[in-house]
Amino acid sequence: MPVDEVTKIPEDKISDTMRDYLGEIYRLGQGEAWVSTTALAEVLGVSGPASVRMARRMHEIGLIEHQPYKGIQLTPAGRKVALLNIRRHRLVERFLVEVLKFGWDEVHDEADTLQKGIDQMLEDRIDQLMGHPASCPHGDPIPTRDGIMPEIGDKPLTVVPPGKRGKITRVKTRVPEKLRYLAEIGIIPGAEFELINRAPFNGPLRLKLGRNEQVIGSELAAALWVVS
Repeated sequence: MPVDEVTKIPEDKISDTMRDYLGEIYRLGQGEAWVSTTALAEVLGVSGPASVRMARRMHEIGLIEHQPYKGIQLTPAGRKVALLNIRRHRLVERFLVEVLKFGWDEVHDEADTLQKGIDQMLEDRIDQLMGHPASCPHGDPIPTRDGIMPEIGDKPLTVVPPGKRGKITRVKTRVPEKLRYLAEIGIIPGAEFELINRAPFNGPLRLKLGRNEQVIGSELAAALWVVS
C-alpha cells in the first residue's frame, strides 16, 4: 500500500527502537502474517517481557495489532514505517558494499547503526548514487520510495527438484561465517546453478555452479532462495 494511503503517525512518536521492531515484524511475518512476541524477542536479542512491553506501546499508537496468544501484526501505518525502514537499511548496505568496499558479511550491523542518522535527503542521494538499486547485497528487494515491496517470485532451494537449473536470487542469513563461506564457494545472488541431487531425510544437496560442484547441508540450503 502506498504511504499516502495510510494514516500518518507523528514522527516524534516513533522511536528508532520501534522502527527496528517493525522491520523485524515485517520480515518474520512476510508483511502480513501474525508474529509471536517470543520469535520477535529471539531475533532482536531482547527478553520476552521487553518484547511484550514494546508491542503494547506500538499497539497504543496504532502501529500494530496485538492479541494475547495470537501475537502481533502490522497495521497499514506500521507496515509503511517498516517498509521505509527496510528500504533505508538495504540502501545503506548496498552503499557500504559498493562504495566503501565492505564485505556482504559485515554490513548488517553497520547499516543498523548508520541508518538511524540518515534523513530523507541523504537517503535519496544514496539511492541516486547507487543507480536506484533493486536489491541489497544479499538479494533482498529494496522497497520503493512510496512504500511498495517489489515481488520477486522466487522460492526456497529446498523445494527445487533434482535436475532443475536456476539462479540464486537471495541469501536469507545474517550469520557472517555462513555468508563468507557461501561467497567463497560462489553461491551469491545472480549465480546460476543446477541441482544435481538431494540426499533423503533432510540430507545435503549437490549443486553444479559453472564447472564446479559444491555440496551444502540442508541448513545452508534453507537460506537460499532461487528462480528456476
